[in-house]
Amino acid sequence: MSRLIDLSHTVEHGMVTYKGLPAPVMCDFLSREASREKYGPGTEFQIDRIEMVGNTGTYIDSPFHRYPNGKDLAALPLSSIASVECLVARIPESACRAIDRLPFSQDEVRGKAVLVHTGWDRHWHSDQYFEAHPYLTASLAEWLVAAGALIVGIDSFNIDCIDTGERPVHTTLLGHDIPIVEHLCGLSQLPDRGSRFFAVPVKVKAFGTFPVRAFAIA
Repeated sequence: MSRLIDLSHTVEHGMVTYKGLPAPVMCDFLSREASREKYGPGTEFQIDRIEMVGNTGTYIDSPFHRYPNGKDLAALPLSSIASVECLVARIPESACRAIDRLPFSQDEVRGKAVLVHTGWDRHWHSDQYFEAHPYLTASLAEWLVAAGALIVGIDSFNIDCIDTGERPVHTTLLGHDIPIVEHLCGLSQLPDRGSRFFAVPVKVKAFGTFPVRAFAIA
């Protein structure tokens, strides 16, 4: 039987996803106690409020994140972010930080979601998560474009190296309408081939990045 596998980190008040960006702030807009004055006896509701940047938790980057005329979240076709046949690339812990090749042929990658499993999610909620993370190289990004990948994800802090201000992987993939999902987790639970990947954000216009409840059917 098929299984639903959650690949997302939980968003919590005060959680730091990316150093230098504000953590989400969660609070009541209308508490249960206060709502009792608005409704009939025995009826109450909780209405919550959250303030956060789009780069919070496990999130998707649309082309608009990088390019002013790129597709925003509302323009992402569901065919590229929902029920996409998936390949999972296993990168050994002993491997170089710079990932420049994947264990697939270009024919295998065409029309697929490509998820890069580094195991870096084990450092989530620790200082190590932000330091010396594994990332894809510019040449691999170009290879993924040539191969026809539909969407690319990674369980690391960033799909790019952040040692400099350049972001060649974002530039290349988003420049070719290939969404990026960062801060995935739990990829060890997926088979290398055959699962279907979902990473659907809220349909927001003129917005480039937003958290997703990423999951797979395997």
